[in-house]
Amino acid sequence: METYGIEKFGIIGAKEVHRNLSPAQLTEAALRRGEGKLSSTGALVVTTGKYTGRSPKDKFIVDTDGVHNEIAWGKVNRPISKEKFDSIKGKIAAYLQGREIFIFDGFAGADKKYTQKFRVINELASQNLFIHQLLIRPTQEELASYGEPDYTILCAPGFKCDPEVDGVNSEACIAIDYEEHVIIICGSQYAGEIKKSVFATMNYIMTKKNVLPMHCSANMDPQTGETAVFFGLSGTGKTTLSADPARKLIGDDEHGWSPDGIFNFEGGCYAKCINLSAEHEPDIYNAIKFGSLVENVIMDENTREFDFNDGSLTENTRVGYPIDYINNAQVPSKGGIPKVVVFLTADAFGVLPPISRLDKNAAMYHFVTGFTSKLAGTERGVTEPQPTFSTLFGEPFMPMDASVYAQMLGEKLDKYGTKVYLVNTGWAGGSASSGAKRMKLSYTRAMVSAALNGSFDNVEFKHHDIFNVDYPTSCPGVPSEMLDARGMWSDKAAYDQTANKLAQMFVDNFAAKYPNMPSVIVNAGPKAKAII
Repeated sequence: METYGIEKFGIIGAKEVHRNLSPAQLTEAALRRGEGKLSSTGALVVTTGKYTGRSPKDKFIVDTDGVHNEIAWGKVNRPISKEKFDSIKGKIAAYLQGREIFIFDGFAGADKKYTQKFRVINELASQNLFIHQLLIRPTQEELASYGEPDYTILCAPGFKCDPEVDGVNSEACIAIDYEEHVIIICGSQYAGEIKKSVFATMNYIMTKKNVLPMHCSANMDPQTGETAVFFGLSGTGKTTLSADPARKLIGDDEHGWSPDGIFNFEGGCYAKCINLSAEHEPDIYNAIKFGSLVENVIMDENTREFDFNDGSLTENTRVGYPIDYINNAQVPSKGGIPKVVVFLTADAFGVLPPISRLDKNAAMYHFVTGFTSKLAGTERGVTEPQPTFSTLFGEPFMPMDASVYAQMLGEKLDKYGTKVYLVNTGWAGGSASSGAKRMKLSYTRAMVSAALNGSFDNVEFKHHDIFNVDYPTSCPGVPSEMLDARGMWSDKAAYDQTANKLAQMFVDNFAAKYPNMPSVIVNAGPKAKAII
């Protein structure tokens, strides 16, 4: 029996070792092993138990001499000793002995100049199906000449850590050894941990190759090849706005920006399913078919039909599928230099301009800040919007200091003349808690289209003194009064007070998290005024 070198990790006497099975074979294996069920659409459906999302407190980076001074250690990037890592790795290997093993050898990085080879060794066939669809799948010729991987991931959700013995926080552990090029994942069956471990690895590697790693979606003009990238946290419209039928989708989540253009790190998509409908998200809805892996979506046991509105297991219901399940996908997933960068925020305070133009320093400020806000009412006693600041719009996955990534962005904006816009997909005319409504999606789409096609190049802009940005006074397809955030509020004094309050939150967050950021970037941010 071919074992593909798993013995070097201490995995001895495996019952069977499968390498790069097809989605059909992996689906059959998962059903045979009782890992999941088939839906009416043919998708494989699993539940992930205790962990229905990423577990940030269980994520670690091995603290070795070679990487110690490069990592931004703290609450996000927690250190684990080499000894503890090796101990857990050894226990995972012992756990996998005598078991059926599923290997996927694939690629991350659609631009072959920067492609990294990842070998994923799975205990579960269903998780092997997931990563088969999420990474870039090799051709038979590429598989035959694959050789040794650049990184290996050992994934055994059935192995549970002992926190006291293993020096971790729970039964789960997700840890990366950047020097040994090994990643371990145990205790959690949530497949997103595998995907995000690849992303966190690429976010370290690519900086050394003059490639800016980005947590963003991207699309492309099929005629010109010009690309646009969309940054935004959950709920801001990143997936929705990049899924433009007039443009090719390069990817929905993880990309690199090289001297040649942008490229997707992945070969698939991992989309939220909560409240999914064919009307509002047809691409995702139609991608839930044979070959897809669905996590934690409630399904009728008899009809095998989904209830996407049922969040009783988790609001973070998910589906993983290959990018070519999307009709207008760009394959291979790469494009030219970005013409436009869009930062998306859903401002529940209702005070940020619907769209504003950022200069280089302001772009670096907002890139580092990564702002959006959540609705009131998600927790008892919360009566007003809650700000969220996630560094680089992807704080949990960025191992190095924010200034490294910000500096790379600034250099690329300088070199290529890429335009940057901040788009507020949130509330207008009042805060969410006041009963105001979100900006119409049709208006936001029109603003984004104007940004992409250059319609703002010759229109008048006004300066917003509090947020220190410039906003347009006109936009095709949008009433001019809908571009003036303050003008939409009937109570101007209330607007000023709320805007200043949010601006102060920006200032306080930046001062606390980035005390060593250059003054030109600090000064490009909001300017809170004394509230009388």
